[in-house]
Formats: sequence, C-alpha cells, structure tokens
Amino acid sequence: MRLVWRRVPANEFNYELVWLAVSVAAAVFGSIWLRLGLPTPHCPFLEITGYPCLTCGATRCAIALTHIDFAQAWRWNPLAFAALCGLGLFNLYAAIVLLGRLPRLRTIDWTRAQKIAVRIAVVVLIIVNWIYLLAHHTQY
Repeated sequence: MRLVWRRVPANEFNYELVWLAVSVAAAVFGSIWLRLGLPTPHCPFLEITGYPCLTCGATRCAIALTHIDFAQAWRWNPLAFAALCGLGLFNLYAAIVLLGRLPRLRTIDWTRAQKIAVRIAVVVLIIVNWIYLLAHHTQY
C-alpha cells in the first residue's frame, strides 16, 4: 500500500466533496432536530435485550462532542468518539483540498494481505468496543 498525492481526474468519484457534503448535512439536520427539542432515538436492541448494541451511545457521544466534553464523549462510545474525531479531521482535509483545488491523498497498490489485515483490525475494534459497552451498560 502506498499513499500518493494526485490530481483527481474529471471522471473519478469526488470522495472529499461527497463526504464533506454528507457530514455537513447530517450536522445541520442533527442541530435542527435538537433545537426543535425532538426526542433522540432509542435503541431497539437495548430495549428488547437490556444490553447495548454495537453503536449504543453514539448519539450521546456526538452530542457530548458538540459540547466539547471529550471525556464524556469517550465514555459514551470510544469507537464512535474516534470515528467522529476522524471525520472531523477528514472534513478539515476535504475543505482544504476543495477550496485550494489541491491534489488529493489516495491509497494505491493494496496487497491482498493488507486488505485482509485491515478488515480483521476493523472487526477486532468493533468487538473490543462492544465489550467495553457491555461492561459499562449500567449507564444507559
């Protein structure tokens, strides 16, 4: 696997534009939802089983992040916290390359072993996060 900076050809999918637009739209939608005082969604898995699902606490994590309460955001869902922080960094990168019309960062030449290793790492992270959520589920 290699990281390269390159210009985006006209026919290539513009990941930066699409994901920046999606995340900004989600943030605006979420802000409007909360400003209107609408109820936050409840987890049906938690209500049925009494145990948190893989993403339990992600909404509360996002709300804690908007209040700059990093410690509470981490406690709600560490993986959601890391993903939202990563999304924030990606959005910053996307805004810079879009506004500056700069080359984009791309990963190329993935080997089969690297793809498998990344998939295994993602599954392990999800399982470890779920174990954390199960161990701390009394806070829900």
